[in-house]
Amino acid sequence: MTTIGLTTDTEQAYRTCLDIASRHYENFPVASWLLPSRLRRPVAAIYAFARTADDLADEGDEIADARLHALTRMGECLDLATAGNPPDDPIFIALADAVPRHNLPVDALHDLLSAFRQDVVKSRYRDFGEVMDYCRRSANPVGRLILHLYGRNTPDNLAQSDAICSSLQLINFYQDIHSDYCDRGRIYLPQDEMTRFGVTEADIADRSSTPALRRLLQHNYQRADRLLRAGAPLGARLSGRIGMELRAIVVGGARILHRLQHQGEDLFSRPHLDFRDRVAILRGALLPPRRR
Repeated sequence: MTTIGLTTDTEQAYRTCLDIASRHYENFPVASWLLPSRLRRPVAAIYAFARTADDLADEGDEIADARLHALTRMGECLDLATAGNPPDDPIFIALADAVPRHNLPVDALHDLLSAFRQDVVKSRYRDFGEVMDYCRRSANPVGRLILHLYGRNTPDNLAQSDAICSSLQLINFYQDIHSDYCDRGRIYLPQDEMTRFGVTEADIADRSSTPALRRLLQHNYQRADRLLRAGAPLGARLSGRIGMELRAIVVGGARILHRLQHQGEDLFSRPHLDFRDRVAILRGALLPPRRR
């Protein structure tokens, strides 16, 4: 059945985006039962856009210039879509409907493309400021777009969402230090801090869990924890499904970070959440902390 207000082409475009999301929904709330059905289509369109752009930056054997050209073309198609003249592509047909229908900020989508283009050409980060600038464009736009979809995009909410999304991006970096280096040639740990703590690229290449690396990682874990705590009150403040979804995400991030902070000898092992962690996530989603 075609949704009221959607043409057959637009409905089919959304279905294609939902299919993309259902196959690759990790780290994105498309498949969550907490997401209201009315938002599944626009969220799927956003996800399909981000997933496609991310794959252009990372997957396949194309040279850097070809990847950059493809990402630039995605930006041009996005502008055409938001001007009401989308190319014959389901992702942009869906976005041409979702952006004006939900008053989504197009600059957030362009920020994602900017981060993916940076991934093609930049593999080292001089200091933490550069890392946070990347997080601002690679992670924060997702939270901002979700808040716009729910109509809860106040300045305070956006700021706390940014803190949560940046923290989750950092936690993801810390889980994937070795694979990022081996598979993509990237190191997201700040270069000045690696020097200060006495950590070398050879330590990462060799999976050497040195005392120096442990000290560097604990320093970064504490910073990610502060960001996550700074944004966490947003989950208690937001009511309904968005609040439950956000609280689950924050508790999940906190549990992963706790596992990282208490790793044994292998600092490169990726933590896995067990049944107790999942119970804690469910409890945190259903029972918001009392406001003080």
